[in-house]
Amino acid sequence: MSNYSTPERPVPTPIPNPARTLTLWEDGVQLDFTFADCMKYHGPGFPGGVAHAFAALGRALPELAARSANGRVERRDIRVRTPFAGPGARDAFELVTRAVTGDRYSVLPELARPERGNTLARYVFEVSSGEAQVTCVLLDDGIVTDEFIELTAKPDKAAAELAHLEVLKIEMRDRILERDPVRVYGLE
Repeated sequence: MSNYSTPERPVPTPIPNPARTLTLWEDGVQLDFTFADCMKYHGPGFPGGVAHAFAALGRALPELAARSANGRVERRDIRVRTPFAGPGARDAFELVTRAVTGDRYSVLPELARPERGNTLARYVFEVSSGEAQVTCVLLDDGIVTDEFIELTAKPDKAAAELAHLEVLKIEMRDRILERDPVRVYGLE
């Protein structure tokens, strides 16, 4: 069964911190994106992945702006490298940065950190603009659960397991969005 089709989705819940935005610039125009904007672009499938990208960008963009001459990050200058291949994250990065269509988004399995264990290994995002680069690494704080990783990887999920996975996705989304991005991703 495709990950895009599930037998039942949980009742939508309010998005924590709905007014939080990501800000960048394009051709002199300030662009602000909310998590809801990212979900509209992505669709309902992978809210946890969208939340991961939103938090990683929320952590990276202010640092990259602080390192730029004019205090701004240009949307089409951003490059992303990650071992995380999830479609939710990819779509959020695409909406905000246009890095996928601009061929500035790379999924590189070798960037994984296996020493962090199976649950945390792939949550690494290298985000750069010009010469400035930061690496966002998920904090080991229960944001992603072992149960989520194990159930995601399980082949031939039963209907009840698929329904439970949808709940786990929303719970992870909420754990991410309830926190300031500095409490989700550390910078290297």
